[in-house]
Amino acid sequence: MKTSAVVLTLLFSVPAFADSGSNQSTNQVWITDVIIVSPESLDHIGKGSVLIENGRIARVERSKKAKKPAGATIISGNGQYLIPGLIDSHVHLASVPGMSFDQSEGKQKIVQKYFQQLPRSYLYFGYTTLVDLAVIRPQVLEDFRQAPLHPDLYDCGGSLSFANGYPMSFAPPAVRFKPFPNFIYDAKQADRIPPEYKPEDHTPTADVARVKDSGGICVKTYFERGFAADKNLPVMGPDVLAEIRKAATQDGLVLMIHANGFEAQRFAVEGNVDVIAHGMWHWGALDKKTELPVEIKQLLDQIAEKKIGYQPTIQVLYGEAAYFDPEYLKMDAIAKVTPKEMLEWFQSAEGKWFGKELNEDGAPDATMLKDYEQNWLRRVRQVVAYLASKNANFVFGTDTPSSPTYGNLPGLNGYLEMKQLQKAGMSLAQIFRAATINNAREFKMESQLGTIEPGKIANLVLMKKSPLESVDAYDSITTVWVHGKAVPRDVLAVNSNR
Repeated sequence: MKTSAVVLTLLFSVPAFADSGSNQSTNQVWITDVIIVSPESLDHIGKGSVLIENGRIARVERSKKAKKPAGATIISGNGQYLIPGLIDSHVHLASVPGMSFDQSEGKQKIVQKYFQQLPRSYLYFGYTTLVDLAVIRPQVLEDFRQAPLHPDLYDCGGSLSFANGYPMSFAPPAVRFKPFPNFIYDAKQADRIPPEYKPEDHTPTADVARVKDSGGICVKTYFERGFAADKNLPVMGPDVLAEIRKAATQDGLVLMIHANGFEAQRFAVEGNVDVIAHGMWHWGALDKKTELPVEIKQLLDQIAEKKIGYQPTIQVLYGEAAYFDPEYLKMDAIAKVTPKEMLEWFQSAEGKWFGKELNEDGAPDATMLKDYEQNWLRRVRQVVAYLASKNANFVFGTDTPSSPTYGNLPGLNGYLEMKQLQKAGMSLAQIFRAATINNAREFKMESQLGTIEPGKIANLVLMKKSPLESVDAYDSITTVWVHGKAVPRDVLAVNSNR
């Protein structure tokens, strides 16, 4: 995996809790003849009606004989399934899929169209709430919030990278500190840190305070020794993570950590983090084991017992493998979320640049796909299956885009992630809860989001199929409500008449 290209795109490419009043409806809307599927009451699924008033859910009636309020606008669901709006708690809105920094700078018209479509692409697949984990370009998030239609957007503020560690290490030393003003100072590396940065300004406590002051709801940090040519990156010790943990708790923030390997996730568990961002596709010395090792099972047992939030992010790997799959760009859904000009560029020789970086040796596509399947994907699936059997606290996140790949497209990436989660062993009910109530609870949004209950924001999704019967239901959406405003799915697609 080409982290240098990934991070440079994150740092320099062109991107929020939405204004809750911007999309509110002032009229009463009575959504009737729907099958209500809400994660807190999956044992009470049946036909009913929902009243929306001033952008919030005012009533939920599970009786076929419920009386509609006088004067309310009636919307018949025609027997379709009504669910809470979906939540993706791991996105990077500032990154441009498939493009390096230089490419995005030279293709501003394409990039502009991509960002204009971005909020609609998430809504197209039912994502009405997002969490951006690393704010690099605040203006991009602000522009997202100002779009006429957009999901609610929360963020983790500036992420806490350990000095000269992942992911800041892959930017040139002369410029790597500017995009990461919330880095953690390491006295052992004082000679490698520009003198304008003072140790007292970059303690874990000071960094967490900046996140809190910026309006962040979570703290994102990293444990990553690196890969490919860079496998000895500096990482924090338990004492530093303990300070971050203490400060995050005092400020009421959710603590998330990038950890995609056995060592990293063990470090995360010992440090009592709230959410592990990524599945375990690196097992270290145990990589060649074909069965799930006892040591890893013991760690996964702790993750399940402690109810640590777990984001498998399997599409991170498939996002890279997409370059070796001749069918990927032929999916009809891609044209729904990707501007025509960008899609045409993806299909050009120049647009396939990242695939060449991933496959420097020029191996056949089939060989590359087999390598992904037999190694990283096999390992992460085994881990997910084990956690699913323990009913672990899965929280849904996609890491979109995880790298400068066209294999991680907004909205669509969530749908594809759900397919991979089911393939890995999660039940449809587990997937549904992960993308609704589990995310809402983990990120302290449960009073506003995650279920269909009175008083909550009217972020809702109407679909032709039940999400408890088929994962394909998430591509059968007909209408999305954003703060009580109904939006037909068709108008959210690229080049629709808006």
